[in-house]
Amino acid sequence: MGEEIKQKSREFAVKIVLLHKQLSARKKESVMSEELLRSGAGVGAELAKADCSLNKNDYLARMYKALQNCAEAKYWLELLNNTGYLTEFEFNDTLLSCDELGKLLVAWVKSYRANAADSK
Repeated sequence: MGEEIKQKSREFAVKIVLLHKQLSARKKESVMSEELLRSGAGVGAELAKADCSLNKNDYLARMYKALQNCAEAKYWLELLNNTGYLTEFEFNDTLLSCDELGKLLVAWVKSYRANAADSK
């Protein structure tokens, strides 16, 4: 797996953890921010699990799960923003990271699937 994706997922997870801390302390918001924390940090967790996959199908499933977590994190970011819990900077900065990571994951999955099809 590409080091760039791993690094971006770690950076994204750190942003999410810090945002969760701020939302919990500043806004006393816990439900949506905990979902954001779970899904946002879950991207990197699924990538770590993918590195330990037993076969190609498991690997691809973990990559899809990472992509799903990224999409879910985006949903929670948008909801937190739409309900006034995030500043414009918090939202835009974190959304940019989320979108960038999502694009990398999509490209990686497409490339992996194409390579797997070629090797058959």
